[in-house]
Amino acid sequence: MAKAPVLTPRADDFPRWYQDLVGKAELADNGPVRGTMVVRPYGYGLWERMQQEVDARIKAAGAQNAYFPLFIPQSYLTKEAEHVEGFAPELAVVTHGGGKELEEPVVVRPTSETIVNDYFSKWVQSYRDLPLLINQWANVVRWELRPRVFLRTTEFLWQEGHTAHATYEDARDYAARIHQEVYADFLVNVLAMDVVPGRKTVRERFAGAINTLTLEGMMGDGKALQLATSHELGQNFAKAFGTRYLSKDGREEHVWQTSWGSTTRMVGALVMTHGDDDGLRVPPRLAPVQVVVVAVKGDDAVLDTVRGIGDRLRTAGVRVHVDDRTDTPFGRRAVDWELKGVPVRVEVGPRDVENGTAVLVRRVAGSKEPTPIGALPEILPTVLEDDQALLLAQSRKRRDDRTVEVTTVEEAAEAASIGWARIAWETLGVEGEAKLAEQGVTVRCLVAADGSVPVSDDQPGNIAVVARAY
Repeated sequence: MAKAPVLTPRADDFPRWYQDLVGKAELADNGPVRGTMVVRPYGYGLWERMQQEVDARIKAAGAQNAYFPLFIPQSYLTKEAEHVEGFAPELAVVTHGGGKELEEPVVVRPTSETIVNDYFSKWVQSYRDLPLLINQWANVVRWELRPRVFLRTTEFLWQEGHTAHATYEDARDYAARIHQEVYADFLVNVLAMDVVPGRKTVRERFAGAINTLTLEGMMGDGKALQLATSHELGQNFAKAFGTRYLSKDGREEHVWQTSWGSTTRMVGALVMTHGDDDGLRVPPRLAPVQVVVVAVKGDDAVLDTVRGIGDRLRTAGVRVHVDDRTDTPFGRRAVDWELKGVPVRVEVGPRDVENGTAVLVRRVAGSKEPTPIGALPEILPTVLEDDQALLLAQSRKRRDDRTVEVTTVEEAAEAASIGWARIAWETLGVEGEAKLAEQGVTVRCLVAADGSVPVSDDQPGNIAVVARAY
């Protein structure tokens, strides 16, 4: 009899495959409260690497890290009407504390525009205080009706940036800079996802923003996932909270603002974009462990060899782990590393030591070949970069193969059952967008005819990218 597969095949049941993989690759478990999650060490290691890469880009863009409270007075949210209306269904509200009813209920942070503005209004006095560029790494709570680990959870981890500027143009340009230099650069060049950058429609825009820039990725089943967003807030929050500054010519002006964020949803995107029926496939530039050196058997020569390889690879700048747990069967360990998606396994047994070779197993390319042990420090950096490029190419090919050009609302809805559709925005319009929404299909973003991000919703030639989404 054939062995049952470790994971449900993706083609049979993609959601079940996803749940299987998140559990068996030891990424996360469901928490005790519906919609929460416990992120396990391997999953958190992936998130830490994402944090490091994104944080470096945020700091290169001039923002500094800070921290704001988890609890926000409920009255703060009511100051910006569109904002509170957009978040009201998702709020977790605390009414009692210390055994007493609170004088004013407090909201568990769903996002921090309101409390940040309360402090910006104190910190900003003059044009000399601008731009004010702040980021925080934190957790947020949004009461999720249909939770799925990493993708939609009641509590999740994220970074949220908040900035104040002297002019509309400066705020607009900074939101675009974060969109491109932080998020797009990270998603394409580290996560190896060939994302589509675009502009959200009014219907899909962040509550309280005048413009939302997004990056949309196609998952392995053809659905879309919003991966990161950057918002122009205009002066909406500045007017609600009195965030003003004295200009060079002595006039009191409201600041112009941005906010922007990315979340642990990116871990789910990693699974659904690059995973296969054998498990995860982690892009080498992201991987906490790029190479695992595995001892097939526990004799002294093998153990000395794998540890020596590990030392030489670390010296060569490779993130490496030595697996010398020979009390656990080799086959089980090989399957575990396959599930976790470590880009390269270097397997060494007694015969390999005699021959001066190791078996090089490439998770992304799917190849397996003997390689001289002495050549590994020189070969592996190139192998890792080749596999990084291969994942990006596969992501692009999937999207290209499953995206079609259409001319009617009906064709767009049909195409969204298996992938994405592109339709002229002037053809679709607000009415067509509403019709698609009735069928569970959304306009993921607007793109210009040349593939760039449009400067306005009604820019001539705008194309709507349409899909079902997570």
